[in-house]
Amino acid sequence: MRSVIVDCAIYRDGARTEGPADFSDALDEARASGDAFLWIGLHEPTEKEFELVTSEFGLHPLAVEDALCAHQRPKLEVYDDSLFLVLKPVQYDDKAGTVTAGELMVFVGDSFVVTVRHGEANPLGSVRDRLEKMPEVLQHGPTAVMYAVSDAVVDHYLDVADDLHGDLEELETEVFAPNAGAGQNTAGRIYAFKREVMEFRRSAGPLEEPMERLTGAGVPFVHEGSRPFFRDVSDHLTRVNEHVEGLDRLLSDILSAHLAQMGVRQNDDMRKISAWAAMAAVPTMIAGIYGMNFTHMPELKQPWGYPGVVALMAGVIALLYRWFKRRGWL
Repeated sequence: MRSVIVDCAIYRDGARTEGPADFSDALDEARASGDAFLWIGLHEPTEKEFELVTSEFGLHPLAVEDALCAHQRPKLEVYDDSLFLVLKPVQYDDKAGTVTAGELMVFVGDSFVVTVRHGEANPLGSVRDRLEKMPEVLQHGPTAVMYAVSDAVVDHYLDVADDLHGDLEELETEVFAPNAGAGQNTAGRIYAFKREVMEFRRSAGPLEEPMERLTGAGVPFVHEGSRPFFRDVSDHLTRVNEHVEGLDRLLSDILSAHLAQMGVRQNDDMRKISAWAAMAAVPTMIAGIYGMNFTHMPELKQPWGYPGVVALMAGVIALLYRWFKRRGWL
């Protein structure tokens, strides 16, 4: 268990206190005092490693199964002995242009908080440090940890949304540049960017309903004084989801504009090809006539015949070139 336990501490009156090294004894001590709670953090525990935590804290087997599988959508489940909240923190790799989602489960019950983290995204270290400097928030008990974790995840959503918007502006500039599309898979890049936005949307969108529930009454194990804090998180999450929807719509518009640009460019290319083919057809036709080798062709025996035909070819080509140029085909 020591390999998966990231941190284990008792919090009393808004301050971290020293407690037993064994989390079972620490939980008994927190419950005995009545004004304390235990916060234990785990990182990617196996089923066997999580069995002891399950039995000691009385966690619901369905919630335990979700916490171990780590392929859940954001949600809030209410059980008899605990609350179970699933969050999906995200990371954005600016160089690779990829959004990676982890998973963070929070169990809240009688005098305890258990956090289970999967993936590389880790907001919990900064959450502990920040909470331990805010004793007035920690006095709300285990709910304070749930709020702080949710707030850290949603605040990072805002940062990721801003980074995505910045990269989208760069992509938009490239799409509408005069030489855009030359040797570039622009449509593929737009689709790839849209997939990353969709990954972000799958993490942030479903979290709106759990945050709304936590702002209202009737949810057990939620301290009355923490509801305004959850309302603040819900407001930030609404901003994130509106931002993500705007990114998705803008990407669709950029893709449509790019495809329209490609159609216009193809039409321009076809007109240029048609114009050059028309100009090439004139000397080909004239040369083909003289290539038939008829005996009685009036200009064959004239001294001006050859230069006259060449001049005719050049004159017709010049007239066609001027006409196509004036119509914008060349």
